[in-house]
Amino acid sequence: MVIEWLQFQMAPEHRERFIAADTEIWTDALTPYPGFVAKEVWITPEDETTVVVVVRWASREQWKAIPEAEVRRIEQQFQTALDFEYTLVASSEYQVRRFQRPN
Repeated sequence: MVIEWLQFQMAPEHRERFIAADTEIWTDALTPYPGFVAKEVWITPEDETTVVVVVRWASREQWKAIPEAEVRRIEQQFQTALDFEYTLVASSEYQVRRFQRPN
């Protein structure tokens, strides 16, 4: 399993609209793709300007098989839906490793 981790920043008054648009646009667009496992949005009461999006993919190959033109189309739709600025401040990719404990 591969984790796509994205951290966004915006004015605190826009956080809930950002999350709603992310769910309506990005989640709905990604869900049908093979390899999509789940998506979570993380917030913290200590920092109302930050939203973290965590997407779980079955494999990196399936995630990266989404055509770049489709990703650009979805991003354009997302940006058009929001009339405020937000910034992608960090993105990372993680592999989930599971180790068996010896008996």
